[in-house]
Amino acid sequence: MTNASVREFKMPDVGEGLTEAEILKWYVQPGDTVTDGQVVCEVETAKAAVELPIPYDGVVRSLHFPEGTTVDVGTSIIAVEVAGGAAPPQQEAPAVPAPAAEPEKPAEQPAARQPVLVGYGVATSSTRRRPRKQAPDTAAGQAASAVQSELNGHGAAPAAPVTPPAPVTPAAPAQRPLAKPPVRKLAKDLGVDLATVTPTGPDGVITREDVHAAVAAAQAPQQAAPADRPAAPAVSAPDRPAAPVSYDSARETRVPVKGVRKATAAAMVGSAFTAPHVTEFVTVDVTRTMKLVEELKQDKEFAGLRVNPLLLIAKALLVAIRRNPDINASWDEAAQEIVVKHYVNLGIAAATPRGLIVPNIKDAHAKTLPELAASLGELVSTAREGKTSPSAMQGGTVTITNVGVFGVDTGTPLLNPGESAILAVGAIKLQPWVHKGKVKPRQVTTLALSFDHRLVDGELGSKVLADVAAVLEQPKRLITWA
Repeated sequence: MTNASVREFKMPDVGEGLTEAEILKWYVQPGDTVTDGQVVCEVETAKAAVELPIPYDGVVRSLHFPEGTTVDVGTSIIAVEVAGGAAPPQQEAPAVPAPAAEPEKPAEQPAARQPVLVGYGVATSSTRRRPRKQAPDTAAGQAASAVQSELNGHGAAPAAPVTPPAPVTPAAPAQRPLAKPPVRKLAKDLGVDLATVTPTGPDGVITREDVHAAVAAAQAPQQAAPADRPAAPAVSAPDRPAAPVSYDSARETRVPVKGVRKATAAAMVGSAFTAPHVTEFVTVDVTRTMKLVEELKQDKEFAGLRVNPLLLIAKALLVAIRRNPDINASWDEAAQEIVVKHYVNLGIAAATPRGLIVPNIKDAHAKTLPELAASLGELVSTAREGKTSPSAMQGGTVTITNVGVFGVDTGTPLLNPGESAILAVGAIKLQPWVHKGKVKPRQVTTLALSFDHRLVDGELGSKVLADVAAVLEQPKRLITWA
């Protein structure tokens, strides 16, 4: 009999300096056979949802935590029985017999290696996979039961020999539906079994739209309108569905604070009570900027790129920073120094189904307008898909938050930790405005700039905000001030 040992797989640090992660879903159960590199669970950290692969072959012995549990990095989350080597007395597991038709073979001892955090790669050698015991064929099982019954009842074999059935090829294991981690999270939140969803993505990948379509199809019979009343128009499900509140039942709902929301809360509290915030406001006529946006959409150089007011607002802020470089700095409390950055990693606050994140465009100051448009488009798409990496959210120097997309006029934004300024952009609305001595309808918005008053005084903050407004009012300054 081959000896076996139990390996404990610990929660890795899937980011930089993360201390915990929540187990979203287990893809294996005790008794399942796993292979090196197979994904066994999906976890959510403060920054991203990540699938964890197991680094060895074996049979799952136990899962230490249920789904929804937040586990500290370094804590064992799953035990796997692997072949080779004697198990410690306290971890000895009963041997799993191999099928009788196949003689037992000794397992190969894996070569030593240094594991990495996530994605262990291909091992230099692997243990032999333990075959799973197949259920007997129904006909064969009935025949065997009849023979055994005859022997037990009469002590003799039956008069007619039992002809064994033809060997049956075991059915292939069901293939796990293909879907990205955010889509799996969405399906879990909506109570949708991915195995029942029809995929429309490339290579059979299930998309968010497929999940919403499955929900709509399930709810269609329940939401059918009476015959004497016309049906209400269909409304697509939001990215972050909210369960309806029944005021006749529970009076309160408690939502655990974890993942991105927990990290955001800690960062905002630290920012609010560490940096002395000052916020200044300016209302500006952006009619010419809106006209330029429409012109750029027709420009061949911007074909296939995301062109919107945020693109020109970002460029206006970069111009203002170049004219007032001291705004692009941070406060070093330990060294009691102001660190002026000679590069701009431009953060863009993005609302996602997992919460608010702030990825940044590296070296945004060095990009042309088409390059900046491409980077903005990639940043937004990646954030919406839930694929933003931890490194993309580190090292920011200044941030833009666009509250105007929600129809909000303006706000007083809190600084992203480690940064000295953040620009809030309000909704762009058609308003009466004095233009060339006459009241005319113009496209108007309100900007709000919050800054750290330890290193940015009122003069510097005012100059930056005024420069941004001036560029948006007269976009030709993008050329003259370049």
